[in-house]
Amino acid sequence: MDKIVINGGKPLHGNVQISGAKNAALPVLASALLTTGTNTFHNIPDLMDIKTIKKLLCSMGAQIEGEETVKINVDKIISHTASYDLVKTMRASILVLGPLVARAGVARVSLPGGCAIGARPVNLHLKALEDMGAHVELKSGYVEAKAKKLKGAEIYFDLPTVTGTENIMMAATLAQGTTVLNNAAREPEIVNLADVLKSMGAKISGAGTDVITIKGVTSMKPTEAFIIPDRIEAGTFMIAAGMTHGEINIVGCNPHHLETLINKLRDTGMKISPIKNGLKVSAGGKINSVDVKTLPYPGFPTDLQAQMMAYMSIGGGLSVISETVFENRFMHVSELLRMGADIVIQGGNAIVRGVSTLRGAQTMATDLRASASLVLAALVAEGTTEISRVYHIDRGYQTIEKKFSALGADIKRIK
Repeated sequence: MDKIVINGGKPLHGNVQISGAKNAALPVLASALLTTGTNTFHNIPDLMDIKTIKKLLCSMGAQIEGEETVKINVDKIISHTASYDLVKTMRASILVLGPLVARAGVARVSLPGGCAIGARPVNLHLKALEDMGAHVELKSGYVEAKAKKLKGAEIYFDLPTVTGTENIMMAATLAQGTTVLNNAAREPEIVNLADVLKSMGAKISGAGTDVITIKGVTSMKPTEAFIIPDRIEAGTFMIAAGMTHGEINIVGCNPHHLETLINKLRDTGMKISPIKNGLKVSAGGKINSVDVKTLPYPGFPTDLQAQMMAYMSIGGGLSVISETVFENRFMHVSELLRMGADIVIQGGNAIVRGVSTLRGAQTMATDLRASASLVLAALVAEGTTEISRVYHIDRGYQTIEKKFSALGADIKRIK
């Protein structure tokens, strides 16, 4: 199993190119199930989760070629089953459920796996499909859904759910009548998916707000579309600039998707300014400790909470980090403590008292974003840090060690 080894203490300088957003690419690739003909999607990141959904779609009859530009054709669906062997490593596999039921009238999808950061139940997806006329059952760990023809409905999500919003939005494109999603998630990735679906012929309005309206159409056509840049990868490198007292040009990001993070990082003393096609990010002097509370978009992203905690672990005071989205997302704390951080958990809050120095240690990644926080901590720690189980980081960051190395970090992957 691979390890990442980092010798800390080097300021980061230079340019980093941000890859396409994994969380936008996954639903867009799944949307190809709604059409016959060849779809072309650009700016697809080279990640394990992308490889997984490609395998899943191929098992259903998709013909796929290409890496950064992916051509995908699903003229005929040969299987309606998303097997446990493919779904167990990635929760986003549930995204095939809506398109399958909409186009084929039947789907059998294993309950998903992925990062162990909380329940993230799929019940919101299933209730919405039932509201649209589908018959849904849970059998032997699989969701089985059938509908001769989905019908438009008024859907109310108890909580904003990103994959739920995406799944039902895709299902509604081919439903009979109008579907309204209330308390819908508002993330940029949802807007990206809606734009792709509209270019396929869907009639969607309100994406990016908490009410999305979809008027069903009888068929969809293939399209060509681009994936938005990864705001979580961009945010990780922005935090790295502040932690290492460096200066990085974040190339290819969308500043509008990062406004909440930008404001928070400025409060810590960092300097952030626009450049052509991105942002210039540099450290200030002393790191000001700030409080952070994760919230659905446009609030502070839960996917940047672990990285922000690593940053605050070397801040100049006391920080309270509150996690309101996923109940189990403090598993990185024990590893940061091994590196000398001063963090106390109190319910859904982490009390972080900044220390002057972190120390290199042997650590283990527990989930995708936790692994990124360990990389950031290691970049500023005295001595050498080994991070094991880095397959987690490969699910969401494309060649992270190469990108940090190009910025001046002493980082390598050991096979």
